[in-house]
Amino acid sequence: MTRFSLRKVLGATQRYSLVACLGLAALPAVGHADALTPPADSPRIQAIKKAGALKVGVLSNPPWLVENTQGGGEAWSGPAWLLSKEYAKLLGVKLQPVLVSHETKVPVLASNQVDMTISPLSVTPARQKVVDFVTYSKTSLCVFGRADNPKVKNAKSVDDFNKPDITVAYLTGGGEEAWVKTRFPKAKLRGVASGVAAPVEEIMAHRADVTPINRIPWIALNKKVKGLYALPLGNNCQDSTEMASDIGLAIDKNQPKFLSWLTAVKDHMQPQLTADEKASIEKM
Repeated sequence: MTRFSLRKVLGATQRYSLVACLGLAALPAVGHADALTPPADSPRIQAIKKAGALKVGVLSNPPWLVENTQGGGEAWSGPAWLLSKEYAKLLGVKLQPVLVSHETKVPVLASNQVDMTISPLSVTPARQKVVDFVTYSKTSLCVFGRADNPKVKNAKSVDDFNKPDITVAYLTGGGEEAWVKTRFPKAKLRGVASGVAAPVEEIMAHRADVTPINRIPWIALNKKVKGLYALPLGNNCQDSTEMASDIGLAIDKNQPKFLSWLTAVKDHMQPQLTADEKASIEKM
């Protein structure tokens, strides 16, 4: 084979490889676009488009869904609202919020009063029996005490609080009560009836060394009350996996195509949702 013909063959091969690579690179984009296209054969999507509105159950639950009570701007904000707006945009309909309560936010789905409940819900086995979830966040616990308490300041992990010389306070009847009793079987436990997010007064008065608090209100508490210290360490305890629970929106059962599409859109928007949650927390 001559040098000229060899050059032609190599050139053609390189061009073919380039075209092939470009073609392969384009494939995920096409598939991705298809995943965001609402499925036309979903009965729920057909009903939403016919009504011209996506009805969503709303109940404020910062930082995921925040009601604007100051006037001006949008009535709602937070990652749950951001995601819902994208759903409505892709469906070509308006977004219609419907006020719900703690008692009705799940039942309204079965009664078809809303298409989805975007008031943030913790995923629990009981709820999973009656609704399907699209999860975009999670909640978990921090354990905090006074920074001037050597037992707290010298701790390296939450495990260090499971000792006989540690007193752990908790709110009786709260969601953390069972977790505390399981997580700290060797510690002294002190149940108290008062407190909103956590029995802070028990810590400040030295009646207890540590107490659990949800990672979200911990941010606000740490700004308000100086001299506290929380574990797990890192990212101001926001990466804690203690008593972790997924958070998401819910739809009625037996809507596989609707659920699949909602999940695909959520996956596409996850970086935005995470950033919006962080911004919302910082405002608390």
